[in-house]
Amino acid sequence: MACTSCASDKADTLNDPRWRRALWIALVINGGMFAIEIIAGVTGGSKALQADALDFFGDAANYAISLGVVGMAITWRARAAMLKGATLALLGLYVLLAAGWGALNGAVPHAEVMGVVGVAALIANVVVAVMLYRFRSGDANMRSVWICSRNDAIGNIAVVLAALGVLGLNSAWPDLAVATLMAVLGLSGGFQIMRQARAELRSGFTPAPSTYRQPLHGNR
Repeated sequence: MACTSCASDKADTLNDPRWRRALWIALVINGGMFAIEIIAGVTGGSKALQADALDFFGDAANYAISLGVVGMAITWRARAAMLKGATLALLGLYVLLAAGWGALNGAVPHAEVMGVVGVAALIANVVVAVMLYRFRSGDANMRSVWICSRNDAIGNIAVVLAALGVLGLNSAWPDLAVATLMAVLGLSGGFQIMRQARAELRSGFTPAPSTYRQPLHGNR
């Protein structure tokens, strides 16, 4: 749940150099991991790695959007969060369809490639999640960044487990199961972000009474 009087709603927090620096580092890490995972996913035949690569791409775009709206009015930050939520949900839908296609036509992926790249991606996402942890209770824009990072770390653990499953069973089903899980996480996270963004848009367009102005951070 969003807190409209959280400390992270303050202008100085939104323009905090630590917030901007964390976003820039996250942007670089996610952009690099997208390139690595999309190549590894295609060459290794892993739908889970390809799904995770698309997630890295979506997150890199989301961090870039977040950097663009830092310090803007809450209505603009909420609009950006709405766009990010919709993107995350669409990526989840794409992964779900890709997993279904793979179930009908897919070959057994390379477990070794999945394992090595999955561990590297997990390390990258844990670093990003730790950096962004302090901002997890902010507005919809800040919270969307935290949700993306959290989902990525969970997804990477699942990719590593899928690699072990593929290796042990010599079957594509663990890979497809993880791709489906990541799709569900994407859909769920996207809807969470859009729900909070809608609430903030409604509150942002509500005019304050002219006879009485309550302090922004006075009460919870």
